[in-house]
Amino acid sequence: MGTVAVRGSHDKGKGPSADEHGDGLPSVDLAQSVAAYTDRFAPDGAFQPPSRTERETIAAGVGLLLEGRREQAEQRLAEVDFALRTVVDGSTGRRFAEVYDRVDQGPSPRGWGRVLVDLEHPVRWSVQVPHPVADQDTELLGVRVLRSAPGGLLVIAGAHRKSGEGNAADVAHRRDTVFHAICAELVRRGVPGIQLHGFAQKSAPHYDVIASTGAGEDGLTDGRRLADALGDRDFAVCRAWARSCPLAGRDNVQGRTAADARVPFLHVEFAPGPRKDSRQAARAAEALAVVTRGWAGSALAG
Repeated sequence: MGTVAVRGSHDKGKGPSADEHGDGLPSVDLAQSVAAYTDRFAPDGAFQPPSRTERETIAAGVGLLLEGRREQAEQRLAEVDFALRTVVDGSTGRRFAEVYDRVDQGPSPRGWGRVLVDLEHPVRWSVQVPHPVADQDTELLGVRVLRSAPGGLLVIAGAHRKSGEGNAADVAHRRDTVFHAICAELVRRGVPGIQLHGFAQKSAPHYDVIASTGAGEDGLTDGRRLADALGDRDFAVCRAWARSCPLAGRDNVQGRTAADARVPFLHVEFAPGPRKDSRQAARAAEALAVVTRGWAGSALAG
């Protein structure tokens, strides 16, 4: 498993308005910030497919940030109108770097996504949200997971999966997106990931969660730990490595990339309850943290 060191610094510019933290950094509620970001996502929304150069440039900028080369990261991201800011999560008091699209502030957002990176611990794992809003509240569950263990990175797709032409914005099934480029960069660095999805209860009426290792088996031990943790918290879990489960994510392209590189990857589908009910969501995040804290390893002492 890879270890990616991240070191933070104060931003030279200002992002959107926020209460100021004691050290001069903006203090925000990450959940409210993410909710505000995704609130405009809609099935009929616009989506601009990125060029290969654009998506590779953004992924390279994230990579530079993970290496602690902040100034170079800012320069690279600026080539495609992306930027960095440092925020303090008001809920945890922890500092995060936010990689965001400046064009999102204008009238014609491109829909390329956003990244939050823990600045206080080495980055050792990621939580991925490919279908925000479409898979209702997976973006908020992603924030819960990011907060619940050190050393995490949250990547959120920038548009509803039905935006744009055809399936152009369905990032879990396309390799030509910014979301995939960032996830592939993480895989290249050996960073394992958990990808969050949502299903309608009628799709699997006897289950609360469908847990899978996607196209590979390198996350099998982690998947079993997750399924046990979910079961301990009263969730009914379909274990895709042990039986036939719907929505097991075998064709998920981020999972296939991880499988090719032998990097652990978990594809986790949640029924409405664990996503929409705050108490259930808290229990689900606790279970997911059993895995992410294991991946964090020595970052716990950071």
